[in-house]
Amino acid sequence: MRRIVTLVLFIALVFGGGTLIGVSNMPGEWYAGLTKPPFNPPNWIFGPVWSLLYVMIAVAGWRTWERRPAGAAMQVWFAQLAANFAWSPTFFGMQSPGLALVVVLVMLALVLLFIHLVRHRDSVSAWLFAPYAAWVAFASLLNASIVVLN
Repeated sequence: MRRIVTLVLFIALVFGGGTLIGVSNMPGEWYAGLTKPPFNPPNWIFGPVWSLLYVMIAVAGWRTWERRPAGAAMQVWFAQLAANFAWSPTFFGMQSPGLALVVVLVMLALVLLFIHLVRHRDSVSAWLFAPYAAWVAFASLLNASIVVLN
């Protein structure tokens, strides 16, 4: 029962935190006025993609916590989550695509480091982070393109 409660707490932290930050930092007029690259996805896609990714991030974090809550992988997991939660307020709230690019690149490095740290001990968690790494790499390219175009 304790494991289930811990999993629910991880999902609540990641999904709830990500949703709250997303709702608090909506794109708005400023974002609509930016020049975007032709591969920019429609705004409606971000909610479903992040919802799925947040559940996967939470499960990977929970699995890592269950194995070694004070280990290096768990510290990296928390660091990537902090970077993740910082991106929307930086990009949309501060209206700073340049600084947000730094944040997203740090996030990508931390996501890749997490995969590297857990890949031999917990391949499930590593695979749960693979789509996240791909999405953050795409987000980095999108963010960089917006910086260049604006």
